[in-house]
Amino acid sequence: MHTREEQLAAFDRLLTVMDELRVKCPWDRKQTFESLRQNTIEETYELAAALIKKDYNEIAKELGDVLLHVIFYAKIASETDNFDIADVCNRLCDKLIFRHPHVYGEQAAQNAEEVSHLWEQVKLKEKGGNKTVLEGIPDALPALVKAYRIQDKAANVGFDWEKKEDVWDKVREEIAEFEKELTNGDDINTEAELGDLLFSLVNVARLYKIKPDNALEKTNQKFIRRFNYIEQQTAAQGRKLNELTLDEMETLWQQAKTATNE
Repeated sequence: MHTREEQLAAFDRLLTVMDELRVKCPWDRKQTFESLRQNTIEETYELAAALIKKDYNEIAKELGDVLLHVIFYAKIASETDNFDIADVCNRLCDKLIFRHPHVYGEQAAQNAEEVSHLWEQVKLKEKGGNKTVLEGIPDALPALVKAYRIQDKAANVGFDWEKKEDVWDKVREEIAEFEKELTNGDDINTEAELGDLLFSLVNVARLYKIKPDNALEKTNQKFIRRFNYIEQQTAAQGRKLNELTLDEMETLWQQAKTATNE
């Protein structure tokens, strides 16, 4: 690992490179907040994918891409005297210190759960901060992540199940209501009840310390690997997938589970 001096030197080098690119490169020179926004979203998702894979080389690369955008936005803002990277760092440090009174103040927190409760209380007091418990949840979050954050924030102020096992009654209730609407054939109510069921399953994940988005993405990747195996084996037989019977597909699916060791 690098020393603090080497880390600071690397950060200084990055700032210098950005200064030069902003002046000397026609593409970098023309970029704005708006033109970079979509790329920033894509880079964030690519980092999230690398984190799921636990590919450290890829994580380091994608962190660099995300950091580039942070530096880029700060550079653009500095050119109109709005803020610069020092403002970004200092405001972040001030916020971290303010939100950690158990480290920098006289509050006490003995575990991660107590810290989470303390954070929500502190953020409500923060100058210019959230006025309500759920206000700080971005509208643009993916629905699965947003549901988790909504429930987590509500729980941090005491709105939660007394025992985590109690949530299963709610899940069973939502399954029954969803099945009822499927039988009734009411599309609007069916969609609403499916939403309620998914929301209750996110609650299960939260209560049992599972990140639902991570869990679902891992299952997505597992399905892709198994389905790719089916496709490859079918092609090796000189056939197409739509020529297989369901039983043949199921046989290959079971083989895929063994072949991929999943």
